[in-house]
Amino acid sequence: MLLSLTRRTRRCTLRRVVLSRPVLLAARAGRDRGDDRSGVRCQDRERGGVSLMVVVLFAALAALAGMVVDGGAKLTAHENAVAVAQEAARAGAMTVDKSAAYSSGSFVVSRQQALAAARSYLIRAGYDRYSVAPDGTRAISVSVTVTEPTKFLSLIGVDSFTCTGTATASLVTGVTGGAG
Repeated sequence: MLLSLTRRTRRCTLRRVVLSRPVLLAARAGRDRGDDRSGVRCQDRERGGVSLMVVVLFAALAALAGMVVDGGAKLTAHENAVAVAQEAARAGAMTVDKSAAYSSGSFVVSRQQALAAARSYLIRAGYDRYSVAPDGTRAISVSVTVTEPTKFLSLIGVDSFTCTGTATASLVTGVTGGAG
């Protein structure tokens, strides 16, 4: 007995054939061998769409993780550059001209010694990209540039980022204030 039933769905055309028991057993045996004779014909145009969506979402999440991790590293590098510039400026501002202090009894900060002390601090700390300059007659300005490699963003071509920290320290001695 052969009877053919066809039912259309939105995505597939199902074709069922009602067969006798020996023919049905033979068809099942063929399916077990990998030969699909079930009568299901799919015409799905969205086949593989989930795989594409997973790849796109993974790329977006990797880019987001890169921005978070490398963005945090950039903020940390900027904070470190500013801190080192402040330390170098303080090191320079605390330099007292000893010969003037011994000869006259007044504490005077030597501008050249202050600039040299700030440069010396930066060299000992291992920084080679910096600038130390006088800022007026009683202050020095220190600028430190730090370059850090990226971890995630190097995958999309951003290999490193540069941060610059700047600080200014006034060259003063003693405590200043009004007489009270």
